[in-house]
Amino acid sequence: MSKKERLVAAIQDGTVIDHIPAAKTFQVANLLQLERLSTPVTIGYNFTSNKVGRKGIIKVSNRFFTDAEISHLSVVAPNAVLNIIHDYEVAEKKTVRTPDELRGIVKCNNPKCITNNEPTGTIFHVVDKSEGILRCHYCEKEQHIDQVELCK
Repeated sequence: MSKKERLVAAIQDGTVIDHIPAAKTFQVANLLQLERLSTPVTIGYNFTSNKVGRKGIIKVSNRFFTDAEISHLSVVAPNAVLNIIHDYEVAEKKTVRTPDELRGIVKCNNPKCITNNEPTGTIFHVVDKSEGILRCHYCEKEQHIDQVELCK
């Protein structure tokens, strides 16, 4: 497919987040706080994908994400791919990787956990990356990454 035939316009410089599960597209946008940016952001939703069935794609002009920001995406889009764009060409591809620790990203689902009762930031240790198992640093309750709620 040529650049002129793309369903979403090409960007000159910035980041394209591809292969987002369609249902998670807006969670990715919220997690990266894209509504706060002053640069153009294009969000595509429900595109056909051989890799994930239905996918979302987000194009962010003139913005490049840190490794920490990219690792946060693993909570909602563990197989997403980031394409770094320079002068309309892909200069680099980055695959989302789950970090060993998640700070302030997800809420603990234990109502008795201190993080749900005191102004304390959450910390989760990723105990099994292949299965997506997280353990709360404070109460040690384990939860699956697919069933977490994001912090606000």
